[in-house]
Formats: sequence, structure tokens, C-alpha cells
Amino acid sequence: MRVIDYRVISIGTLSSHPLWNEPPAVRTPHATTSLVRAADKVLLVDPALPPQALAARLHERSGLRPVDVTDVFLTNFRPAHRGGVGLFEHARCWIGEGEREAVGQYLLEQFERAGDESTRQIIRGEIDLLRRFEPAPDRFMPGVDLFPLPGYTPGTCGLLLSLPSATVLIASDAVPTAEHLERGQVLGGAYDTRQAMDSFREAIEIADWIVPGHDNVVPNMTRRLM
Repeated sequence: MRVIDYRVISIGTLSSHPLWNEPPAVRTPHATTSLVRAADKVLLVDPALPPQALAARLHERSGLRPVDVTDVFLTNFRPAHRGGVGLFEHARCWIGEGEREAVGQYLLEQFERAGDESTRQIIRGEIDLLRRFEPAPDRFMPGVDLFPLPGYTPGTCGLLLSLPSATVLIASDAVPTAEHLERGQVLGGAYDTRQAMDSFREAIEIADWIVPGHDNVVPNMTRRLM
């Protein structure tokens, strides 16, 4: 049996936590970054921090350097999930197929509507970055499976880790924080709120432990009470 090692590299945060009664945009948002490895695979999920900070945190939390990362997976294409992706030019990059298609279509539409060259240049950069990302496989390695969680974005996907004694779900924005989990709420501003709520329910039905999109790993007490 392959031993799966997973750990949180960097705990994310929202720009403003709606369940803390904060005003808008009080901090720079970034997603929680996780590391999953088994045998020859070293998979980094949502490399969110700026490159220098992410490289330091990766080494602090795992002893690894950016060059040791073989694969990068984005749970969605929001900027808060990919601030440090430039560190991993050598790695194979993945994203959910539905997210890739939806974002690609949106960017092309925005490019066609752009009224000036500077805007087109920015969008062109986003398109070039998206092209680096291949449609994610259903299984990255034994015990590490793609878990679709659409709603907050059209194609958000998490990862389900099947460990010997528990299931762990890297849930992305389907479960943004511990408070959202406790209160049974989804994040505002979702692409499809109803679908986001369905994904939230799926997450709490399957996982013993949840890695929220912008918080530290938490036990899923809701499932333990079922």
C-alpha cells in the first residue's frame, strides 16, 4: 500500500471574513496551500502565496524546494489560488476540465471585447497561463482522487484523500472556512449558489477531515454526528 503524506503548507485567508462582520477588503486574500505526496509524486495544491514567501513556507513545512514539486493542481483559477505558480515552471500543471473550459471561454470573450492593447495584453497573459494547465485526471495517484465541487466557480474541484483511518477532502471554496462549515453556509458571490450548496453538502457527507479553501484543516464534526 502506498503511504500518502499530506500537510498544509500555508493557511489561507479571505479578503474579508463575512462571518466575522468585517468590512470589505481588509487583507490580501490567498488560498490554503496543501502538499500531497506518495512515492515519486509531489503534488502542490493551490500555490497561493507570492513566490518568495511560498518557497520559504514550502521549505519550512516540508523540507522541499520548488524544484522538488512534480505536479501543481489548481482547485479553481481564481487569482487568490495561484500567486506563486511561477515558481513551478518545471512541474506538470492541472486544473478541472470544466473550470478550464469555462475560464477559457470567458477570457476569449473578454479579449474580443477589450477596447485597448494594454487590456488585451493582460488577458493574453491569463490565456497563456491557463494553457499551461491540463485537464486534471480522475486519479492523481492511488488514494488521491479528483472530487468535483462546482458552484463557487463553474468547475471548482477538490481532492479526496483516502487514508487508512480517515478521508480528507481538500475542499477549496466549496467549504471556505471553519465558520462556514460550522454554520452550513457557502461563500457569497458564487457563480451558482444552489450548486455551491449542493457541493457543500457532498463535502460534509464524505469527509472526516476538511481542508477549507481559506482556513486550516478541521475535523468534520457534522459527519461524525450523522
